[in-house]
Amino acid sequence: MTARHSRWKFLSVAVAFFVCASAAAWHSPVDTYPRQSGVDALDYAFHLTLSDETDEIVGEAIVDLRFVTDGVTDVALDLASENDGKGMRVTSLISAGAPLRFTHDADRLRISLSAAPKAGERRKFTIQYRGIPAGGLRILKNKFGQRSFFSENWPNNARQWLPMIDHPYDKATSAFIVTAPAKYQVVANGLLQEEVDLGDGRRLTHWKQSVPISSWLNAVGVAEFAVHHAGTVAGVELQTWVYRQERATGPAWFEPTARQAMELFSEMIGPYSYEKLANVEAAGFGGGTEHASVIFYGENSILENPATGAMRSGTGLIAHEIAHQWFGNAVTERDWDDVWLSEGFATYFTLLFTEHYQGRDAFVAGLQRSRETAFTLERRMPGVAVLHDNLANMKNVLNQLIYQKGGWTLHMLRAQVGSERFREGIREYYRRYRNGNASTDDFRRVMEEVSGADLGWFFHQWLSRAGSPVVEGSWQYDAISHKVTIDLTQAQPGDAYRLPLEVGVTTDGVLKLEKIELTQRRQRFEIAAAKAPGAVALDPNTWVLMEQRFGKQ
Repeated sequence: MTARHSRWKFLSVAVAFFVCASAAAWHSPVDTYPRQSGVDALDYAFHLTLSDETDEIVGEAIVDLRFVTDGVTDVALDLASENDGKGMRVTSLISAGAPLRFTHDADRLRISLSAAPKAGERRKFTIQYRGIPAGGLRILKNKFGQRSFFSENWPNNARQWLPMIDHPYDKATSAFIVTAPAKYQVVANGLLQEEVDLGDGRRLTHWKQSVPISSWLNAVGVAEFAVHHAGTVAGVELQTWVYRQERATGPAWFEPTARQAMELFSEMIGPYSYEKLANVEAAGFGGGTEHASVIFYGENSILENPATGAMRSGTGLIAHEIAHQWFGNAVTERDWDDVWLSEGFATYFTLLFTEHYQGRDAFVAGLQRSRETAFTLERRMPGVAVLHDNLANMKNVLNQLIYQKGGWTLHMLRAQVGSERFREGIREYYRRYRNGNASTDDFRRVMEEVSGADLGWFFHQWLSRAGSPVVEGSWQYDAISHKVTIDLTQAQPGDAYRLPLEVGVTTDGVLKLEKIELTQRRQRFEIAAAKAPGAVALDPNTWVLMEQRFGKQ
């Protein structure tokens, strides 16, 4: 997600005690959402009626659940309660033609079952409800002053207007059957099944998402759209949805980059999971939100710059949101504590997109900008690590550190295991957890299997520990021993980091790389050199996230 406002979504031997302590300290976080271990949501069908006369929505949800254990007599769905004129009011709840007892308060719809289903049994529940959403579905005027409807379910706002298990851990297929004034076009996840003019000034539009997704990845957009069908890319239909006033400029803004991103990521990671890719202009927010198969881009973040009249560059934003279709969407974090598995991945794969299409220099420049942003954030947020620890307040689910340091962690992992093993590990991780959920621990295990290396220390050091290393030092040349002596100090608070480093020694214009590993607070290294170098540099190829102050003595 981008700038979610802003999910930018731009872009030697270690001391034994330290290594063991780091590996032992590794843990897989779990957030505080109450799981229902006996229930698995399989499918949702949402029948929604929208109107220009009122902001009230009328809904009917058909929820298909499978019971995975015996003895379940109570089921809970997330759904906002009425409060101060907003929220949802349930008017009916039936299953197999019979009404069921339920309670609806504190944003939980609890369903009482008269008889406990057997393990493996499926039941459908039909919920009729209505109300004015306090969030989740924005009803507002777009930049042209026209009424529009756009969902914004991130991170846990689907419950504001849809009864469902509103957490990433439980994926399900879904459908939106939307009845709205006929002047509007409706876009949602999946494939279009049906459009019917009802003869009363309204149109019914039916979209079906046949690949399981997490709750917040469901999306609906309703506006006066111009729709461009751009053929296929990597075997997937490509669409552009912009306001009708921008039909001449919208497709050209989206489609070239979208094609490049789809081609690269399909080849680099694995097959795209969904039935289409629609890039959609949307009102009410900035940046982008990567709903499955239907990406929303904030109307003021794209196309023409109102201040200059010039077209904005959308390359990084588009690549970031499309990378999410693989990471965040197809492979979704099991817990909010692991949200870097979405944002750090999309951030780094945007940089890999840059590396592929613009070259190494542009890639490194992006890394350097990202590094400086991470250091600035760490100074502003001391004590904050990439991994959350039992996240309770959803307002804290995102920060830019997750993007920037998360992306850098992948870059350093690539350096640690090598580019080929890194790519192999990424593809295996995607293959194993595609259309499911994964944790940081799952990702670590895959990378260890592929690389044959113990990476517990690495994941703990960069994801669970707050802050980054600060390396200070100097070099000098001894003409008698013909050696470059390098003295380094780790100046950050706390324990020493384990830092595999490249040292670049330039002599007569020729760069030679030497490898060292800094594991102590203070260390000296010696490198043989037949003559005095013109320059010595730490990490000349930009592989390590560290602040450094280093020069000739």
